[in-house]
Amino acid sequence: MPRFFIRIVCFILLLSAFLSSCQKDDSVKVAKTDLKTDSTKLNSVSASGNYLAIKGILKIKVQDSTYTFNAAQDSVAFVNMDIDGEQYFGVTAINKAHTLSFGISSLGEPAAEMASNISGAQFLMSVPGRANLEYTLTRNARPQDFGTIVIEKYNQDTVLAKGTFHTYLARDQKQNSPFYVADGSFELQMK
Repeated sequence: MPRFFIRIVCFILLLSAFLSSCQKDDSVKVAKTDLKTDSTKLNSVSASGNYLAIKGILKIKVQDSTYTFNAAQDSVAFVNMDIDGEQYFGVTAINKAHTLSFGISSLGEPAAEMASNISGAQFLMSVPGRANLEYTLTRNARPQDFGTIVIEKYNQDTVLAKGTFHTYLARDQKQNSPFYVADGSFELQMK
């Protein structure tokens, strides 16, 4: 179990560092636009990198609310990382106002038409005048029961990643805390 917490902490730290470096502004959009026109670079994209989507939507539904991240204005990325010699992939997002952030990951390498078990997830919401709201993976399940992420398409034509996920999030880390179903989808484009 301590190894699980180390992975979650590492994932959160990587997510924070990556997203803070990926803030969208006009100069970044110009740079990304210049890169996307070079088709030879797009064709040589490997599975081991982190990619900021420039177009597409990530949606997550928790309880009775649906939250949407739009890659045209928010920072939405598909990430690949190595932690303690193990490969992980996932989707991360932070809205332009920096009041919502979300990240979900799975062990392994991404591939089209693949389903994988969830290994990490976190959803943070900051509401002015109220306490911050944090959802993380429930502690009431075995790791293989945390849910699944299904990759329908990965690195095909202009599609960076397309898929769905289903997991269980709790508002605190206590054993037997109530948990909530979280369902979502993403369709991210490179150009």
